[in-house]
Amino acid sequence: MLEKLLSLDTQLFIYLNGLGSETYDPLWLIITNQLNWLPLFLLLAYLIFKKLGAKQALILLLFIAVLITITDQTTNLFKNGFQRLRPCNDPALNTFIRVVKKSYSFSFFSGHAANTMAVATFLYFNFKSKIKYFGFLFLWPLIFAYSRIYLGLHYPIDIVTGYFFGFIFGFMMFIIYGLVQQKYFSDAK
Repeated sequence: MLEKLLSLDTQLFIYLNGLGSETYDPLWLIITNQLNWLPLFLLLAYLIFKKLGAKQALILLLFIAVLITITDQTTNLFKNGFQRLRPCNDPALNTFIRVVKKSYSFSFFSGHAANTMAVATFLYFNFKSKIKYFGFLFLWPLIFAYSRIYLGLHYPIDIVTGYFFGFIFGFMMFIIYGLVQQKYFSDAK
């Protein structure tokens, strides 16, 4: 069963990775770089400060920092535990797939997918009733994580598993944040 799943994962990776072309490689290299998302992060910070005020916004940003730390460390624990080679480093694949970018850490599961989904989930549940069309925020993890397949860095299962863990951690942090807000800051609202 596991072998069949991994075979399907590899076939889907080869198909999705093969959709790329050299013409678009620079675009996807820009998309995969976290610093290039700074305008989105600044927009989100602006919206958070505008909706919550400085004190509450700083508390929320602290929760996001903790969320990213937990998600990132969990990802590293899984990567070092499973030690799945990235497609770009797999000798059975890297001679015929599109390798646009190299990375030498392990593949399972995607930290890019997990972190972006965790933050998007946390923010979505906190602001869905306060900001119209806030669900569009989920385009960020979708585009960001697809760049990892496009560049030859992750298999689809790495991405989906990252999304799963990111969603779980983001939702759990939303619950914890709500409890902390209710217990310690209910007068601040």
